[in-house]
Amino acid sequence: MSRIGKAPITIPKGVKLAVEAGTLKVEGPLGKLEQRPHAAVGVEIDQAASVVKVTRSDDSRMSRALHGLTRALVANMVEGVTKGYEKKLEIVGVGYIAAIQKNTLQLRVGFANELQMPIPAGLTVICPDQTHIVIKGIDKQLVGQFAAEVRAKRKPEPYKGKGIRYENEQVRRKAGKAVTK
Repeated sequence: MSRIGKAPITIPKGVKLAVEAGTLKVEGPLGKLEQRPHAAVGVEIDQAASVVKVTRSDDSRMSRALHGLTRALVANMVEGVTKGYEKKLEIVGVGYIAAIQKNTLQLRVGFANELQMPIPAGLTVICPDQTHIVIKGIDKQLVGQFAAEVRAKRKPEPYKGKGIRYENEQVRRKAGKAVTK
């Protein structure tokens, strides 16, 4: 039995869960999310005890894998509509800046031209200053995916540490050329 999958998820106040036509719908103070769980896994909502339990149909390898995954996805949905998710990025480098123009993130990170990244629907991106980017949203996957795409535009390099990195990310530095005598 999956240790993650068998743990019940408590439903906080103000969050509504419903299973309609095989689709799990979660609604909370920050918004609505929906997910279609795999057919090998069932989602049971106990309104009286205000918990959600994830069950599996059999003990096949696929069902066992999907059991824990589905439970984690449902827990992330519940947390997303109550608290939300946030990723912070910082830009390191001389002349490297970020700005928001309408619904586009503009990055100047050492290339000949400015990079334009459209901000996906459902995300809020702010730049408190020119060297920091804050990505907020209720969908954990969407927040993490967009943050990874922004970071991939200019990963931190190991010699001077220039580039876009997550806040508090440790960049392994290498020594430059050594002068021989």
